[in-house]
Amino acid sequence: MKDQIFLEPQPVADFAFDEKVASVFDDMLDRSVPFYGEMQRMIAEMAGDFAVPGTNIYDLGCSTGNTLLKLDATVPKSAKFIGIDYSEEMLERCRQKLAQHEFERDHELICADLNGGVRIYNASMVLMVLTLQFVRPLYRDALIGTILEGLNENGCLILVEKVLGEDSVFNRLFIDYYYDLKKRHGYTELEIARKREALENVLIPYKLLENREMLLRAGFRYCDVFFKWYNFCGIIALK
Repeated sequence: MKDQIFLEPQPVADFAFDEKVASVFDDMLDRSVPFYGEMQRMIAEMAGDFAVPGTNIYDLGCSTGNTLLKLDATVPKSAKFIGIDYSEEMLERCRQKLAQHEFERDHELICADLNGGVRIYNASMVLMVLTLQFVRPLYRDALIGTILEGLNENGCLILVEKVLGEDSVFNRLFIDYYYDLKKRHGYTELEIARKREALENVLIPYKLLENREMLLRAGFRYCDVFFKWYNFCGIIALK
């Protein structure tokens, strides 16, 4: 289905990953996230090097299951997939999609709020694709610490985030370029403005360097950027 959620005036409310959003989420990603397909391909490519047989692969904020499906072709079959999302509506879409693709790998889908923490164990990879930005800043350091603790030695965290520019001048430019992309993909200025207002108190981005410093502060040994497009970035960190 096409994302037209903000085409008409909305009641004043924060953005929520409810059934209305879940039903159009894949279209929303394709039209709102620059190079979304390429980022997913890159993540699957890296998973081929870092996923270890017999371990767990976590997708925190797994939404409709796009990343889980993409990883299936590159990750050892004995690795278990664990998808976690706080939206039951998203998880139901994920279940349906996995069933449609006859997904046979050992997997588990869990409904949980990352603000309350998460249990990670025997993990060779943890993925947070456009997820950490929705976790309250107060809880982010603790969450990253828990992830690090649950990763096996040489395990990796892959983080994709919307970020602030390091300087206000560039930040304004990058936001303008991003809105231009959304217009090219068919969103109107009103749709963009309404969604921005709904996300204002929900999506709280850090600067790229703030995210990097948080990962290193938690104890990750190495950290590098594998993708950058204006105000979107992908980071890989190694335990």
